[in-house]
Amino acid sequence: MAVRLPRPHRFDLCVALGGLLGGLLLWGLGLATRPHTEPYVLLPGRWPVLLPLFVMAGCELLRRSAPRIALLTGTAAIVVDVLTQGNLVTIVMYTDLMYAAVLYGPPASAHRIPRITGLLSVAGTVVPFALWREPEALLIGVVTGVVAFAPAATGLIVRNHRDAAVAARLRAEQTALLAEMDRTQAVTAERARMARELHDMVANHLSAIAIHSTAALSLDDPRTSQEALVVIRENSVQGLSEMRRLIGILRDSSGDTEPAAAPTLDGLGALVEGARTNGLDVTLDVAHGTVPAPFELAAYRIVQESLTNALKHAAPGRVTVSLAQLDGLLTVAVTSPYGDRDGPSAPGSGAGLVGMRERTALLDGAFEAGPEDSPGGKVWVVRATLPVTDIVEGDTA
Repeated sequence: MAVRLPRPHRFDLCVALGGLLGGLLLWGLGLATRPHTEPYVLLPGRWPVLLPLFVMAGCELLRRSAPRIALLTGTAAIVVDVLTQGNLVTIVMYTDLMYAAVLYGPPASAHRIPRITGLLSVAGTVVPFALWREPEALLIGVVTGVVAFAPAATGLIVRNHRDAAVAARLRAEQTALLAEMDRTQAVTAERARMARELHDMVANHLSAIAIHSTAALSLDDPRTSQEALVVIRENSVQGLSEMRRLIGILRDSSGDTEPAAAPTLDGLGALVEGARTNGLDVTLDVAHGTVPAPFELAAYRIVQESLTNALKHAAPGRVTVSLAQLDGLLTVAVTSPYGDRDGPSAPGSGAGLVGMRERTALLDGAFEAGPEDSPGGKVWVVRATLPVTDIVEGDTA
């Protein structure tokens, strides 16, 4: 099966054509590198010079696409050129083949060729001088170094610079890609945080408004309607206040809207009182020490969302909220009656449990929610355990 050589590069075609025309011009003018009277000119005359010239020009066509084949064939051609009167352009094209073999060839060849040509240059200098003891013998090594070692070393330098530039570009692209990934992750995390804040702040008040507005519309009792409207107004005002707080966080603090302080565990009493106003029978049991702000906000939001879910889904009965801090763990538990109901008293988005689980995971805590058996019957328990010890020690350090 015939080996099909690759198509030459356009620049290589120009180099081959220019070298061939230049060599023919010198040949036509009768300019040679050696006189025919030299003893080692075994192929005297003008016509033998053309053979290595044409072969070298053909090798230039492969200088980029097949550099090793071009160099091996060109080496054979330069040996034949030495046996003739010689052509300067043939030698110049061979130096270009040596340069291209290092620059475009495989990495192994790129490092091997300069070493080989360097050793040949040294040997071409030492051995002839040791044999003939003539200063002119040193010129053999010099010519070998100029024709072979110098272009090979130049090609290696250029290749190293080119590889370094490619590596720098790849590192820049990887850095840009990592920066874009970090930016995307930061945007995603911020959107998730905003979604949790918006859900936790608004869902509780809107659920109470939906429940009491339904009661006001379904019951033909002016007093009940009046009480429902009072609850609706209170939840509307509180919801607007929470929305203003969120807008204040999102807007520039240099504007006319200053962000309000984030909720803390001290506000659980007011939160539970609001749940009682909305119709829940809630008890609160709190025992904790100093808690870092991120854990306070997470615990507050978990209790808030749990009370909202109890308002919408729990069966009639008592809801208990407890917070306990022991051995560096802050445990938040909300228990509500679990029984058969026709459906929720207000529609939900289904993101409440997801948001609580995400808040707990961000603080390396454990979260669980589901039905459990108790002496008083089946209950729904939301429990989050937050490890506050490591954070507190890290802040202190």
